[in-house]
Amino acid sequence: MEPGRPAATRAWATRLVVVGIVLAALNLRPAITSLGALLEEVRDGLGMSGTLAGLLTSVPPLCFALFGSQAPRLARRFGAGAVVCAGMAAIATGLLIRPFVGGIAGFLAATAFALMGIAVSNVLMPVIVKRWFPDRVGSMTGLYSMALALGTSLAAALTVPLTDALGGNWRTGLALWAVVAVVAVVPWLPLVRERGAEPAATASAGTGSVGTASVGTGSAAAEPARAAARQEDPALRITHSRTAWALACFFGLQATAAYITMGWLPQIFRDAGVPAGEAGVLLAVTMAMGVPLAFVIPRVATRLPHQGPVVIVLGVCGLAGYAGLYLAPAGGAWAWALLCGIANCAFPLALTMVGMRARSSVGVAKLSAFAQSTGYLISIPGPLLVGMLYQHSGGWGLPLALMAGLMVPQIAVGFLAGRDRTIEDEVAARATA
Repeated sequence: MEPGRPAATRAWATRLVVVGIVLAALNLRPAITSLGALLEEVRDGLGMSGTLAGLLTSVPPLCFALFGSQAPRLARRFGAGAVVCAGMAAIATGLLIRPFVGGIAGFLAATAFALMGIAVSNVLMPVIVKRWFPDRVGSMTGLYSMALALGTSLAAALTVPLTDALGGNWRTGLALWAVVAVVAVVPWLPLVRERGAEPAATASAGTGSVGTASVGTGSAAAEPARAAARQEDPALRITHSRTAWALACFFGLQATAAYITMGWLPQIFRDAGVPAGEAGVLLAVTMAMGVPLAFVIPRVATRLPHQGPVVIVLGVCGLAGYAGLYLAPAGGAWAWALLCGIANCAFPLALTMVGMRARSSVGVAKLSAFAQSTGYLISIPGPLLVGMLYQHSGGWGLPLALMAGLMVPQIAVGFLAGRDRTIEDEVAARATA
């Protein structure tokens, strides 16, 4: 190889990864928030009851739990870049076909296919950040979270007006978001071909620090790093870590709140007399709060020895937002949307803590898969229960009481997950006890 070529290759690959991360993150929520904006039209078009619509809003965490747990295994076999590329292709395919397959079963199956792609990408994003940017976990997680929040809010804000502009057919409005997913496939294609360009990670003595191997395709210089990475994979029994369990519970409870918000917030406003277009914009405002805060919160969190205070602030904002939705849903709609948006920023905080609570990229992969898969299992009943309570009570009092009640344990387990420790240390301490 010519002198300087490996460094140039690394720089090119790193820039490509940054673009790929941003475009992938933009596609991790439109499948959900575009549906939330048109949920009433979809229910009428497919003949769904309130309970069945609640089941539909529970499908995302179910798919994330089922498919996300397989992401580390797939990444070891095919490479993380290849898996994320396939995930983007699955999102595009699912979003394109789900409005047109016909019937509730087909709609659910196509939605699940798109969510499968989201699930594996969800789990692998923290891993890719840890491997490629070990000294910039906070800032890169912030960038990824900010792009995710931007995609979420754009889908919520634009789905209704785009649907109206294209003739008012909800099927066309939902299918439009497949185009964005197709674009996101492109930057990952070279990384599929250049699997060796994905740096192998080695554990260091410092907490959460990871070294990176040289970029090349099977070069001898990278072999020691690959050997070290294989040596750190063994039997890290993540279920023996209390921090891993606390983080999984925190992830699950914040996901419950997020998916209830994404699936039902527009309906809460519409039932209070807010026009459909404005209700979609209010959901967009809620999601848009994550654009600046998702960049700021991870950077703040990585500078704190304990992330518990951030957890408390976000939880209190959520409680205030739910109280407002109960007392004056239409009168203070913009304030409640903002407060709920701040509370939803528990998601980038959880991702940041995943990167901080493990020493190596292997540990991060296992913790990310465990926390997200277990967390999403925990979150499955929430949206379904909200739909059932809404249908049987005929109002939003009981659903909002449920949401407020779940926020209290979220604050508690988040405070525990924010303590300054790593899963490797906890597992080792238990093994020697």
